[in-house]
Amino acid sequence: MHTRILLVLFILLLAGPAEFLAQAPAPTRNHDVTIDDYFTQADIFQIASAPNLLYVAYTEGRWQKATDDRKTDLWVIGRLSGTARRLTFDRANDRSPQWAPDSKTIYFAGNRKRTDEKHAPYNGKTQVWRVGLSGGEPVAITRVPDGIADFRLAGDGKSLFYITHAEAVSGPFLKLRKEFKHIQYGHGIEKHSQVWKLDLQSFRAEKIVDDKRYIHELAVSPDGRRLAMITAPDDKVISFEGKSRVDIYDFATKKIASLPDKVFRADAPSPYAWLDKLAWSQDGNALAFNAVFDGYPARIVVARWKNDGPTVFNLPRPAEVAVKGYGSPLQWHGKNDLYFLGEQKGRIRLYCAKDVSEETLLDVLTHDDVVIEAFSFGNAGGPAVLMASPTHLPDIFSLADGKFRQLTRVNPQADSWKMPKISVVSWKGANGDPVEGILELPPDYKNGQRVPLMLSIHGGPTTASYFKQEYWIYGRTLLPARGIAVLCPNYRGSTGYGDKFLTDLIGRENDIEVEDMLKGIDALVERGIADPDKLGVMGWSNGGYLTNCLIAKSTRFKAAISGAGIVDAIMEFGSNDEPAYAIAFKQGFPWTRPEKYHKASTTYHLNKIKTPTLIHVGGNDDRCPPGHSRLLYRALKEYLHVPTELCVYPGEGHGLMTYKNRRAKLAWDIAWLDRYLLGKGK
Repeated sequence: MHTRILLVLFILLLAGPAEFLAQAPAPTRNHDVTIDDYFTQADIFQIASAPNLLYVAYTEGRWQKATDDRKTDLWVIGRLSGTARRLTFDRANDRSPQWAPDSKTIYFAGNRKRTDEKHAPYNGKTQVWRVGLSGGEPVAITRVPDGIADFRLAGDGKSLFYITHAEAVSGPFLKLRKEFKHIQYGHGIEKHSQVWKLDLQSFRAEKIVDDKRYIHELAVSPDGRRLAMITAPDDKVISFEGKSRVDIYDFATKKIASLPDKVFRADAPSPYAWLDKLAWSQDGNALAFNAVFDGYPARIVVARWKNDGPTVFNLPRPAEVAVKGYGSPLQWHGKNDLYFLGEQKGRIRLYCAKDVSEETLLDVLTHDDVVIEAFSFGNAGGPAVLMASPTHLPDIFSLADGKFRQLTRVNPQADSWKMPKISVVSWKGANGDPVEGILELPPDYKNGQRVPLMLSIHGGPTTASYFKQEYWIYGRTLLPARGIAVLCPNYRGSTGYGDKFLTDLIGRENDIEVEDMLKGIDALVERGIADPDKLGVMGWSNGGYLTNCLIAKSTRFKAAISGAGIVDAIMEFGSNDEPAYAIAFKQGFPWTRPEKYHKASTTYHLNKIKTPTLIHVGGNDDRCPPGHSRLLYRALKEYLHVPTELCVYPGEGHGLMTYKNRRAKLAWDIAWLDRYLLGKGK
């Protein structure tokens, strides 16, 4: 087997992108992209390299109109053969693939439905399943009546650990809360978690942690000595933001100790860090995780154990490299090297912190115009990466010696699509500072031609728009196919442009970033690209908020599409599920910084809006509650008599998750822009 691994590594080292592309002629792009094409796309969500490096497991999601959803199945592809094999077929939302040490079996979570009495305990609930490389019927490993929340396979493959949740009722009015459970209470009824260890020989489960806290994530050290957990007092987002911690269970003493939190709480620019992606070093003596902040640079925190206990420190990084937060993976490989994703100017690259310490230097493994969305190492050799670029949609590649070899090709139908011409553009924003954005021009665009322009604003705002091929529901690819250019600005507060560029937005919402974007439009008009009489703006979440800000500050826009946007900052603080966002950007509470909340709100300037505005929002959106959208709609429709429509999607949260609702949004967007931006129809 060792010889075979070396052979694979040799082949992967030799195979570069030019060799792969030479295998097939360039496709003929003659298909005009439509709304329906969006739903033909396959999306790869998670990847996991086999320990022996010979295979990559991945989860692939596809839309299905009949069931009104997109669910994932488990696949595996050979790194040597390039042959992909589908392992599950029942659309059970399979996820979290984890390899057994022998590289012959994959464990994963899924929601299979069974109708017979024998399988009733796990009917539709999340359980751990197991399947071999040859496929066949998945075997249920857990059969927990209410399902499991998360799991991790032990390093030796002999046991696995899983989380369960149970409702807890507390407070001085305990009797009333129990008697009237149908009432939705502000507090007092919450979820707590337990961790169970399942022996994979006897299939006996043992509860090992029941600390009356909510557990968001867990990770077992490879040597089996410690279990790390991200926990909070309860399951509410407000608790996760500022009260979560990393707890360490010691298997020898059966005691739990919390890591010192000074570096990511008291010493951090904001005390409201989101913690995620626990990762143990191979020797079990170091633990890494992300600390992600609203408005400030994300950090990688490392705890290293020595004889006197853990030392906790921030992984050093240069100011120009932004740690990709919000679920970005971390993985140790080799003796003491930590790999992570970092952002630079609309690109996402794979970085390595060599020999991790408080003076570590970083090495970048990927260069050029790539967007790495996920990565995974086996026991040896280079990683598998999920990668997109300006010329292709995301696929899995092998990476060796800085060269990529494509493994999957999950969207061959896109080879015939007329894709937009993608480039990075720059201009001088507020204060004359440089600002960039991703520009998509229609496929048949000719130099010197003026075209309608849609400003498509990313959410966050502590994220970015990326330099990659993308057909998403917020304008990219579809609008250029209809002759409309799309500018995705990485305005002040975006990641990947240095720490100062990011933090300049603190205390200056509805100000500096709005000027950045208006100057970007000016630049494209001056360059002869944008038609000044056909300008529009759209966005979702923070992009919806900024859409509202822009149309209240400028009447140049002929059409606007506001998705799940904030209107009033005080209402945002009081009604959304993560108040730390408002506190961080306004530098305090409404009663301590009322001027900041007032300045950030469009509430007091709605009378200046003249732009026809289409409004989208999920009926159950806790992040940007629909009250904001209703406020905007009422002002425009009933009092200001501005053309407007409000689309509320019942049952949807902050994102639209169903086939019919995403299609409805796309159809409404096209109809709205046809009428008000392009002047088609009546």
